[in-house]
Order: sequence, then C-alpha cells, then structure tokens
Amino acid sequence: MRPILLQGHTRSLTQIKYNAEGDLLFSVSKDHVVNVWYSHNGERLGTYNGHVGAIWSVAVNSTSTLLITGSADNSAKLWEVRTGKCLHTWEFKTAVKRVAFSEDDSMILAVTEQRMGYPGSVVILSLNQDIDAKQSDEPITTIHPEGSKAMVADWGYLNKYIITGHENGTISQYDWKTGNLIQSIQPHTAEITDLQMSEDRTYFITSSKDKSAQIFESNTLSPLKKYVTDAPLNSASITPVQEFVILGGGQEAMHVTTTGARQGKFECRFWHKILEEEVGRVKGHFGPINTISVHPSGQSFSSGGEDGYVRVHHFDQDYFKFKYPDL
Repeated sequence: MRPILLQGHTRSLTQIKYNAEGDLLFSVSKDHVVNVWYSHNGERLGTYNGHVGAIWSVAVNSTSTLLITGSADNSAKLWEVRTGKCLHTWEFKTAVKRVAFSEDDSMILAVTEQRMGYPGSVVILSLNQDIDAKQSDEPITTIHPEGSKAMVADWGYLNKYIITGHENGTISQYDWKTGNLIQSIQPHTAEITDLQMSEDRTYFITSSKDKSAQIFESNTLSPLKKYVTDAPLNSASITPVQEFVILGGGQEAMHVTTTGARQGKFECRFWHKILEEEVGRVKGHFGPINTISVHPSGQSFSSGGEDGYVRVHHFDQDYFKFKYPDL
C-alpha cells in the first residue's frame, strides 16, 4: 500500500473530504487555502481562495457542484466546485468550526465557536441548489447548546435531527426545526474531536481526546462499540467494504518536539469494527493525524496531519480478500 503524498498546504491540515463519487478529495488547513485533488493519482486540480483565516471545515454536496467551508475568519463560504468561484459568504460573530450538508443538500449546518461573550451555536441555513440563485442570510434555526459548547455536528438520516459532539464529551440530538434538545448522553470524558456518519447515517463514530472512539446508533444514541487506544484521538472513520474503523491522532502538537515519531503515536490505526480489536497500523506522518476520510467505495483512505501533508493510501487486493480468523 504505497501512499501518494499531497503537498499543497503550508500549515497543518484540519479536515479532508471525498466527494460522493470518490474521484475528488478536498482538503483544508490553517493556511487559508482550500485544495481539490484527483484522488486516484494525487494531482492537484485547483484551489479556492478567499478566506483570510484558518479553515476548520469543508463539505461537498452529493452532486459535487457546491462546496462549503467554515473558517476562523468568522465566515462560511459557498463555492462552485467546477470553477472555484465564491458564490456566497455567510458572516458570523465567531469562528465556524464545522460545516455539513443535509442529506438532500437543501440545508447546511454551521457550528460556531463560543468566544468573546458570544455563545456557541449550531446554525441551520437553507440552500438554493441553483448556482446563479441568491442565497438567504436568514437562518432557519439557531440552536444554542446548554452547558458545554458544540465542537462537531452532522445530520441524522433523512434530515430528521442533528447530532452534536461537545467539549465535555457529551453527545446531543436536536430537533433542527424547533431547536429543542431531544436527548443527550455523556459517553466520553474529554473533548469530542470528530463525528462521522455511516453510509446510511443510521449509526456514527466519534473520536475523543479521552483516547477512545465509540460507535452509536443515530436514533437512540445507544452505544454500540468502543475502541480504547493509548493516545488522544483527533479523527475516526468507518470503512464501507471491510468491517473496520480507522482511527488517527497522537500526542498534542505542542509536545511533539519532545518525542520521536513512534512514541508520539502518529499512525492510522485499523480496528475491527465488530470485535473491537486492533488489527494494524499505517505509519507515515511526522506529527499528530488531524483528519481521516475513507473513499465512498472503500478502495482507499486519506489522512491529513499536523505536518501539513495529506497521504492517500490505495488498498492492495489482499485487503479486500482479508478474512478475520475469528469469524
């Protein structure tokens, strides 16, 4: 499994995302630039320029026509994927930490930072699919989570609700129409760093600074599986073909100079989704892994690190033939 190294960022990666077909990979980092790459060969297709702060999050719609980014410059921007043109900018009072399209692409959510006296919020905005149409600045709903601030969020299946992950390890489910809290649990003991849905959105995986990743059912928030590692985790992703989850993280960036690559635990870890056992690791990054994304067809996965590189790994044929001995 030889990785393709993508060198297009000068600062650490914050999020990477495949489009629905998997032929494009979008990457954002703290260097204000959005890059798009061909995932099969790592060729850079172009950049989206316009943000003036670190970009925390990126999402692409199901038809790969529209892209949304959330940034520390207190804005979320809508882009035309094909041309790189900025179609609309939504302004907020604080940084936008996470963005996501609803399942039918008719809405977007933006998680804003709690800072300077402003409460953190999850803002729901309607989206017009027409590239030439004017977008509305008026939110459908603004949710202000009680207590700990939301760090990550995504849509449940069929846009029924929104699921948020919080700084204190809480996971909450909200009715986006009313902004009301439906239910809440606290399965993690530290900040939730990532939340990724399964293909059909009926379950999701979270990663946390408490060194664990967990899988929950979307409807009931029932915990299904738990993967306990030896390092703080920044990202977790579910593979669609084999029964694996891929976890990434590593020691905090500020302590990295004091440790070698091995002690820092900068590997992508493969765990068996059902049996909760670690089955392998992929080395490569020279710092913590901040974000992991799996190709929609399961043929490859990518990781983005504090070292400013994106590594695209295409699986060998052996991977698809792999059978776990215990099953």
